Amino acid sequence: MITTASDIIRFQPAASSLLAADGEHCRVTRERATTACPKMLAECAAAFEGWSKTPVQDRVRGLKSLADELEKSRDLFCDVLMEEIGATAFWANHNVTLAAKTLIETVSYAETVAQNRHPIQDANVHSYAVNEPLGVCLAITPWNAPLILGARAIAMALLCGNTVLLKGNELSPKCNQLFGEAIARSELQDNVVNLFLCAADKSEDIVEMLIASPVVRHVSFTGSTRVGRRVAKMCARHLKRPLLELGGQASMIVLKDANLNIAAAAAVEGGYLNQGQICMSTERLIVDEPIAADFIAKVESMRAELVLGDPRQAETDLGPLINEESAQRVSSLVSDAVSKGARVIGGAGIDGAFFEPTLVDHVEPEMRLFQEEVFGPVLSITRVDGADEAITIANDSNYGLAASIFTEDLDMARSIAAQLETGICHINRSTVDDDPHAPFGGMKDSGYGRFGGRWAIDEFTNQRWFTERI
Repeated sequence: MITTASDIIRFQPAASSLLAADGEHCRVTRERATTACPKMLAECAAAFEGWSKTPVQDRVRGLKSLADELEKSRDLFCDVLMEEIGATAFWANHNVTLAAKTLIETVSYAETVAQNRHPIQDANVHSYAVNEPLGVCLAITPWNAPLILGARAIAMALLCGNTVLLKGNELSPKCNQLFGEAIARSELQDNVVNLFLCAADKSEDIVEMLIASPVVRHVSFTGSTRVGRRVAKMCARHLKRPLLELGGQASMIVLKDANLNIAAAAAVEGGYLNQGQICMSTERLIVDEPIAADFIAKVESMRAELVLGDPRQAETDLGPLINEESAQRVSSLVSDAVSKGARVIGGAGIDGAFFEPTLVDHVEPEMRLFQEEVFGPVLSITRVDGADEAITIANDSNYGLAASIFTEDLDMARSIAAQLETGICHINRSTVDDDPHAPFGGMKDSGYGRFGGRWAIDEFTNQRWFTERI
């Protein structure tokens, strides 16, 4: 059952002040970020010369040792993630597991990074292309999965021979400090990763200063589309290469021949995991009218069993949102939809930063819930008449990160997938999925560029072509 939050400790994940720690490999700074960042950047630049010439197998050893350090500190990371962002035990453990897996799986591309390619076959010309590291990469990560996204931001960049100045998020300072300490204990060379935090009101000025620096050769940003646009403008101004993984509003299409039990379970998982605070969270359920009532009943039955409460308790399925402001915003989206004709099937209760998992039916295009990224535990239902209308509704979004399709007709599912304007699409699976070997990224307002697998190699290297007359 869903418990009320009235007698549960109020989590305030946003720390009032940032932690400070110093180490040879990593620095987490407070107000000192404005003056410290140029020094840390210079240290990254100085470290690049040696790191870029380090044999790739030595880079592999450093990344593997960092994965080991994350595993050794699993319990401490989990405690901090529960405290800072309201993560449940499942989500906290998943952060450690996937972060370590990302580091381990990324090093499987060591040979690909190191090898030359031969684009032209000519008896008189020896032609070859190489991947050369870019230099210092600036990486900016969010609070909702700080360990996963921190590991992803540095893994391929380091394997390719770059150094990284990593900006963590001020809403998860302790987790970032622990990450920095793990880096310091690892076998990575000094200053190949320098990590810092700064106060929110200083962030834009500091990021702009860093992007403007000729030392920074690449920028990766994971976060909201609103901030991503500003980062893209800064990069364009200085001709820097950005990789932008931005917001999402994932649609899940459920056609009349779908297995409703599997689809309902995927909707609940995709919509409510980490309180819906994942870029690829399921937000829009686009449901064939003939099976809408049955599908809604199954989703509601599962939703009503979820436990909202203290994330430190094993039975808790959902904890609080990142702060009360976020909960109020989610509530306003639901209220707007109801005022325009939508109907709340269940949930929508709010208590401080806690917001009940919510299911809303009859959501239409004139509603904010249809148009805006929710980033909270709300599943909205839009009823459609068949696959063609489902495609139209799914593509009626500014976002294009992830989608899923549920149907027993795989040929139809593949045809629909080809027509959806998203970087990622799953068939008969949840919208929430990530794998270090997959090209992860979006279209439209969800950004451009790809993390993951061999595709990330091109993001973090310059491809150079050489020829020699034989």
